[in-house]
Amino acid sequence: MSPDDARAVLLVGMMAAGKTTVGRALADRLGWRYVDNDAQVVEDTGCSVTELLEAGGETALRQAESAALGQALTLPRPLVISVAGGAVLDAANRRLMAAEGDVVWLRAAVDTLARRVGSGGGRPWLGADPRDALERLEAVRRPLLASVAGLVLDVDRMSLPQVVEAIVGWLDVPARSLPKPPAPEVDPLAGRT
Repeated sequence: MSPDDARAVLLVGMMAAGKTTVGRALADRLGWRYVDNDAQVVEDTGCSVTELLEAGGETALRQAESAALGQALTLPRPLVISVAGGAVLDAANRRLMAAEGDVVWLRAAVDTLARRVGSGGGRPWLGADPRDALERLEAVRRPLLASVAGLVLDVDRMSLPQVVEAIVGWLDVPARSLPKPPAPEVDPLAGRT
């Protein structure tokens, strides 16, 4: 197995930074397995995030996120993982991410995140004022995300192909193993989370 066969790329960032969208596109570009930790939490618990919070509180959600991250990192590699946004809050998760993969922080300004989440429907952390909530969450998470990131991409003005190609370039994956890059799209991250 070559070093590239043993790699895991972990995409971290705030909600609405584009982790799922970028994760799928990056996995397609590399021909690697893709895992979405948020979707894994829902699948493993049988509950939406809102239901999980109502039933077990934040502790239950954070435990489910940690379990999903740990489970994803046991899968055959290479793989791309979109890490649940709150996973970075746990020191053990940060150590695991730093030790087990190439961590990419998809950093977006609070205004960009607020525009993407809109009214915050389906996102229990945001309450009545999504922008204010995002600002508070980002202030707590920013230094934690910075502590694990090997690559930081300011995604506010980047297209999806630009983000994917920046990650591919940073990974320095041999060109012979890469499929042809996708055709450029117009603002593919706008309105997506």
